[in-house]
Parts: sequence; structure tokens; C-alpha cells
Amino acid sequence: MRWSLLFLASGGLLTCLPAAEDPYENYIRTSEDFRAVKQDAAWARKAWPGWIYMPWTYQWGIGYDDASGKWSRDHGYNGAFIDHDHIGTAQSKTGRLDWINQHGLRFYVDHVAGKGVLHLWDGDKVKPHLNEVHGTGLRPAPLNADTFAKLQTVMRRNIAASSTSPMRAAYALDDEPSWGHFVHPTMWQVTDDASAYPRWLATVYGTDHVPKRDRWISYEDLRPKLAEWNVAEFDASPLMDQWTFNDAQWCNFIGRLVEHANTLDPATPCGLVGGQAPSAFGGYDYARLMRKVQFIESYNLGSSQAIIRSFNPQGALPAVTTHFHKSVNDTIWQTWYYLAHGNRGHIGWVEGWFDGATSREWHAQVAPALREAGDKVGPLMAGAQWRHDRVAIYYSHASIQLGWILDAEAHRKTWVNRNADERLASAAHVRRAWENMLRDSGLQYNFLSYVDVIQKGVPDEYRVLILPACLCLSDAEIRAIQAFCRSGGTVIADYLPGVWDQHGRGRAEGGGLDDLFGVKHDPKMRQADIFGGTLWVEVDQDANYSWKTYREFLTNKNTCILDDSGFHKAVRTQPTNQVKAQGKGRAVLMNLSPQWYNAYREAGFEAAMKREVFMRHVADAGITPWVRLANAGEREHGYEITYWKLPSGRTLLYLCLNPEIRGTSLGGGNSVGLKSSTLPVNLRFNKPVQHVRNERSGQELGNGKEFILEWKQHEAVVLSFAEDSSS
Repeated sequence: MRWSLLFLASGGLLTCLPAAEDPYENYIRTSEDFRAVKQDAAWARKAWPGWIYMPWTYQWGIGYDDASGKWSRDHGYNGAFIDHDHIGTAQSKTGRLDWINQHGLRFYVDHVAGKGVLHLWDGDKVKPHLNEVHGTGLRPAPLNADTFAKLQTVMRRNIAASSTSPMRAAYALDDEPSWGHFVHPTMWQVTDDASAYPRWLATVYGTDHVPKRDRWISYEDLRPKLAEWNVAEFDASPLMDQWTFNDAQWCNFIGRLVEHANTLDPATPCGLVGGQAPSAFGGYDYARLMRKVQFIESYNLGSSQAIIRSFNPQGALPAVTTHFHKSVNDTIWQTWYYLAHGNRGHIGWVEGWFDGATSREWHAQVAPALREAGDKVGPLMAGAQWRHDRVAIYYSHASIQLGWILDAEAHRKTWVNRNADERLASAAHVRRAWENMLRDSGLQYNFLSYVDVIQKGVPDEYRVLILPACLCLSDAEIRAIQAFCRSGGTVIADYLPGVWDQHGRGRAEGGGLDDLFGVKHDPKMRQADIFGGTLWVEVDQDANYSWKTYREFLTNKNTCILDDSGFHKAVRTQPTNQVKAQGKGRAVLMNLSPQWYNAYREAGFEAAMKREVFMRHVADAGITPWVRLANAGEREHGYEITYWKLPSGRTLLYLCLNPEIRGTSLGGGNSVGLKSSTLPVNLRFNKPVQHVRNERSGQELGNGKEFILEWKQHEAVVLSFAEDSSS
């Protein structure tokens, strides 16, 4: 067997389920592409036991001595960082590992697989290579046996040099890795094994239905056809199959490197840092990627943090994000917000932290929050399980891919320059709108991936399944969604659900879920029949490439039909807000995009109430918040409550602010429009809770349904309690 078969071909069974007759379903159920690496919760917690702040010390101006160690601990920086060039021979120069051990700082090792292979071309070095990136050739560092062997050698050296420390917490293979360059539009093939792609196609389509692929194509081969095709003629499969194949190759390669790291150091999780937004490019199909890592730092772009939390098995894996200091209040807010959402710490960008060898005074102002997170509240999260309100948001990576294809048409031939996809993409804005409509309604959710739904169906723990811009659905997914609905669930789709299949081919008979929703999507539909009538999507993203506000983004050069509800209609000739009973359940097709909610939320409390056109269907399914702020208005607008079930049986609750968040492909998850007032709030439960304790102050608050608290909006209220089972 050729080495490439080890990570390309169908492999050992993932479940005891029988092989499906549907080749794609069989592929999802049985392929090596979806086999998870070791992801044991107790094992991961032993290496990474709590909330850890790890400064990325490239501009560390205070040295590595007793004074700097004490300064770190005193200011809540209870972790550290080692790069590949800080170990081995360089170690004797810096004393970095001795300093870490002496002061008890948990650390991760960056670039443990070196630099220049998993991440290509730093900074401006990419510019001479843009023709390669946009071309249909071969990745300069192809995924093959030679590349794997090269990285093995680097990993053996780096892991051997750092695994002697009892303070090691994780290994990162590389920073901002990608099968392309970040998530920049990249068209090349990732492996030089000419037989790999045909073999993979046979696995996905079945040996009797392999499509003819006589050459590797680019988006430019597809783009001119978008204005001509109707749905029945539409076929993006030659391009989407290439991207999916690259994702499969890449994620399997990452998984093999992670497992190699485990052979060198069985006690320490391995993964990557600098993760990007879910994207058509770079290997960021999180349904695949989260099965192949044991540790991840990802920037909070395109809902990545909530997706990672949802796909993190039992919260087992340490997941963190980057911290960039912008202001004292923002840093304090980030500490509480990310802790409240299940993160296990921060990797801090140490730029502007010091004035020569003197630390800037803001460190003393943020230190109490960092110490409290690391020493008091963070340890409470050990073994905690996220609690949701029986609502799932569907994660369809094929729809993200097709979304990019439709979005990028507006750029015409300048699509090669498209960057910052997380702030442009229809898929990202629709996801964000749904998330915030739920959060602002007092509800929590999980993302549910296409892989899990095909392998296991929609779990019984959910009562509502939301399909956000789920343009592409396979027959296997459609069967599972129909079964969920007919057995008593509520399915809510915004627009064009399953009108294309998982390969990006338009369905000749109409939408795959048309029977469920009781509608008919005409297979002769063209761009002229959708949204503004000039593109397949809601917004001309070329005209709005540098948008500043959501309202500007949605109104500039836009000819969409604005429904009476205040949201854009998708299929121009179809009615909106259609509800159909199905077995014991209900199916709701809005035929509206929720994107306008991003603008309404930005406008304030009253405008944000327009979400009720979507949220009433969630409420009709019996989903109502069980804890809210009573009489909340403009001052409290944007608040969020998260809750966790502790191993003790108690519930841990956070009240925090959920403002807009901005970052870039180089990091960040900073707040926009952060409030910092101190408010008296009335936290009201639907049923009495018992033995309520303020975990920050230690105050015992007793039993009851209502609790008057003081909330600093850039911090968090943290309570724990037992629920009254007799109520």
C-alpha cells in the first residue's frame, strides 16, 4: 500500500453501523477522513489543568530571572511560551525552560513541526508567489511521505528538548497553518500523488458513479457561468470537490502529525495555533479539523470559537484564543467573556507591553481579573459541560464553499484579491445573526455538524434545528433532518435549503427539503429570481468591500426586496414565513435572510426586537429562556447568560456582555462598542434555585427565583447553584 493511502483511502469503521447504500453516507460513516485522534478529557486536563494565560514573548523586555517570574505570577500571567528556536542549542543562551520550571508556568511549544511547510511565506514573502496560489498547480510543499518524514525529524528534536519539563501543556505544530495561505483564495492541489484524487472521488461517489475530472480547475473556470446557469444547470462540483479533497488531505495529514507527537510524548496534547474562520480554503472545515487535533488556538472569526466549543468532545480539549491588548476594559472583558464560553486561557501578543525593561501601568489594572480567572474561577470549570437550550445551529461546510463561489462573483476577475472573508461572507453574517438572535433572546445553542448528523442523526437532546444559509445538503443529511422533524422536532430554515447537493450541483427536481417545507423551488430559478436580482447573494461584496457599519453593508447599491418584517426576501416570487406540520413536528421556511439583524442589533434595543419574526418559531417549539434579566432595556442590551453543568451537579452561570467582536487573520477577538457601566440587575429564574453562591465574592445568596446583583458590564457575574428538583 502506498503511504498516501493511509490518509486518503476509506479506512477502519468509526461506528458499528452497517455500511450505507448511499456512497457518500458510507464515506462519512467509515472513512479515515473522520477518524478522531485521541481526545480523552481526563488526559487533556492533566496536561492543561485550568485557565492559563501564556504570553507570546517575542517582545518580552524584562528578561527571564526571578524578578520577571514574580512579575508574571503577580500579574496573572501563569503560563509561558517556547518557540522552536528557544530550545535545543538556544536553550543554553536563554535559560527559558529553567525559568519556566522555577516559576511553575505552564507552557506550550510553538512551531514544533518547524516553519515554512505547514505555513508558507510570512508577510510580504507571499507576494512573489500569488500566481502559484491562484494557479492550478501543486502546493510547493506537497503533502507526501517525504514531507511527513521531514517534519517527523523536526518534531523529534523539538519535543525531545522540551518534554523534560513537567510544566509542558501542549505542542503546536505551526502557527496559522494552511493548505494555501491563511484562507486566501487558493486553487492548487495539495498532494503530488496523481492517483489520490481519483481514488478519493471513487470513495465519495461510489466506483460506478465517479465523475470525469480531466484537469484541475480554478474559480475562473466557473465564474463566468454563474450569471448563465439556472439551478438545474448549476454545477460547482468540479471546484468544490477539489477543495473538499484538499481539506481531507490536509486534516488527515495534521492528524497523523498529532499522533506522531503522541508517540514522542504520550502525556501532552498536540494541535495548532492561529486557526482561521471556517472557510472554503486552508483546511478550516472544523467538522474535520476538530477530529484531528487535541489542542487549538483559533482567532474569533466567523463564529470559530462557538463552533470549536460545540465540536470539542465533552469539552475535553484545551481551546484558547489570542489576546491583543487594546484597553484595560477590553482586556478585562475578554478574560471573562472567553472564560464564560469555555476557553481555557489566552495566548497574549506581547507588543507594547513594556517601555524598555519597565512594564506599562495597565498590567496592574488588569491583573486582578487575570488572577481571579486563573486562581479562583478557572479551576471551577474543570470537567464542566456546556448547557444549551435544546437548540442546534447546523454546520454545513459545503454551504460555506458554495457561499464563497456565489459571493465572489461580484468581484469579477479581481476575486484573486479577496481577503478578510470572515467580514464579507454571507455564510458568516447569517451565522452571526442567528447566534445573536438566540443569545439576545436568552437562549444558548450548539452547532451541529454534517458529519455528526450523518453518523448519528440529530440527537434527541435538541428540539429545534436551525438551517442557516444551508444551500447544500446531501441526501443523507436530508433524510436525517426529515426524521428529526417528523419525530417531533422543529426545523427552521432561512432561505434556499438544500437547493444544491453537497457537491454544489443544483437539484433538477427542486430543493431537497421542499417536501418537508411544503414548497417548490423552481429548478429554472436564476440570479434574477433571487434577492436583488443581479447576484445569487444578498450583498454586492465588491461594492461593500470596505464597509464600516452593517447598515451600510446591507444598503449600499442593494436592490433586494425588503419584506414588511424588515428582512430581505430570498426567492422573490415566493411567500415568506411558511409553516407546515410534519408528523409530530413542524417545518418553517422563512424565505428571509436574517442578515439585517446584525444592523438592527447595532442600532439598539428597540430595533433588535425585530428578531421576533424569526424567534417566535423557536418559542412555538416550546423553547423559552429559563433565566433572564428582568425588565432589561437599552442599558442591558447585548447581555448574555451562559451556563455549565459541573461534575458536582451544581450549575455555574455567567452573566456577561456580548458586544460585536473584531479580529483579523492575524488574530484578535476585541470588543466593539463595549459598555462599562455598573448596573443593578435582577436575575430572574423560571423556577427556584437553591444554595446560590456568588463565586467571585464568596457570598451565599440563599434560595429563590430572583436575585438582585451588581453587574460591571465589562466583567461577569459568576454564580453557582443547585436546581430545585421538586419545583
